[in-house]
Amino acid sequence: MTSQNKSQLQSTFKSQDTEEWLDIHFTRPLGLLWAKAFDHFNIHPNVVTILSIILGAAAGIMFYYPDMTHTIIGILLLIWANLYDSADGQLARMTGKKTRWGRILDGFAGDVWFFTIYAAICLRLQGNYIPGTTVKWGFWIWLLAAISGLIFHGKQCQLADYYRNIHLFFIKGKSGSELDNFEKLRKEFHSLSWKKDGMWKLFLYFYGNYTRSQEKMTPNFQLFKLKLGDKYGDEPVCPELANKFRKGSLPLMKWANILTFNTRAIALYISLLIGQPWLYFIFEITVMNIIFAYMRHKHEKLCKNMMQLL
Repeated sequence: MTSQNKSQLQSTFKSQDTEEWLDIHFTRPLGLLWAKAFDHFNIHPNVVTILSIILGAAAGIMFYYPDMTHTIIGILLLIWANLYDSADGQLARMTGKKTRWGRILDGFAGDVWFFTIYAAICLRLQGNYIPGTTVKWGFWIWLLAAISGLIFHGKQCQLADYYRNIHLFFIKGKSGSELDNFEKLRKEFHSLSWKKDGMWKLFLYFYGNYTRSQEKMTPNFQLFKLKLGDKYGDEPVCPELANKFRKGSLPLMKWANILTFNTRAIALYISLLIGQPWLYFIFEITVMNIIFAYMRHKHEKLCKNMMQLL
């Protein structure tokens, strides 16, 4: 890759701090090729996101079938969907076509992928025996999936996304971050009419709940943010303070990245390839939740320490 291409690739990153190795060396370069192709045909980033939703849902359907052919097709489709998920953001940053609709739709894409995958795995296993027993999975696989997805997966991804946006705020300011506020979102929600803005109002309702969940998980950061507002208002945070926060937050970005897609997807692929997809749910409930708890503890401690500097 030429220095010019490297520079163009890096310009499509949210930041070097928040990118992980697999994305830098695989997902982003291929995503950039797709982004250039979509840009050539003047295709909007939101259309690319919708295509990623279709591909991810198709991957989930493939995982219903236990044979290796369908499994490999499903894995390839999910990889393809993830490339489009990268390309939509890269295209938006290349062309300046960044919208709130796009951010919300992008988050919705991953939900559709994994909802389809979870449902396909449950339908596939419910008539099978639980390994080492004479009891069929039945209701229990649905319960395991619900605990894994609704209680753990959702919270893990929400917090990882929030921490990355907090980090971006301290290195790029408001313009480089997508850090939202529940109170402002609710005010906007109530200011709109169902008749004129029904679809956007509906999105704001669910996105507001998503943001409120993030805020509830980060009490020390919320206090720290209030103190920052009192001291700086709408002005940028002083560079010294921003650099200190970045230094403390940077080691946590690797854990935030683990809780998003790549590690999760690799664990899913392995469990499918060995014919034991239920192990993926166990992985989310145990390994990923330990990482979640550790990351949250360290970040809250960082925010508490930063408050003392104010």
